[in-house]
Amino acid sequence: MSLKNKILDDLKSAMKAKEADKLNVLRSLKAKLLEKEISERKGGEASLSDEQVVEVLMKAAKQRKESIDQFEEGGRDDLADKEKFELEIIEEYLPEMMDEDEIRNAVKKQIDQMGATDMSDMGKVMGALMGQLKGKAEGATISKIVKEELSK
Repeated sequence: MSLKNKILDDLKSAMKAKEADKLNVLRSLKAKLLEKEISERKGGEASLSDEQVVEVLMKAAKQRKESIDQFEEGGRDDLADKEKFELEIIEEYLPEMMDEDEIRNAVKKQIDQMGATDMSDMGKVMGALMGQLKGKAEGATISKIVKEELSK
């Protein structure tokens, strides 16, 4: 079963179980997936691959994380809790993310392969890594580790 179909099936289940909060999150995900499908359509039928669905989910998760930070800074714990709940639901559909050690190992390996020596090589290293680690790690985390490794 594709990831998109799993989300749609869970949407139906949430509807039947009258889980209003979960239903709202899944409906917003469905809307984002439909929006992505329409933007990808170029004349013919366009069905999203699991990789494209993961992209949409990662973007939604990133938005929730940013909102959580802003709400917590503003002292709005009620809204931060709502965003955390939504983030938990979104993360159920995301593949297992790499931890920092795994990312650091991939970064070191890529730097060695490319012979990168300083910050001027960061763009090349990041370009290669983003392709490899897409859907497995957040870009900000990868960038931070690449900067640390190239600064040594």
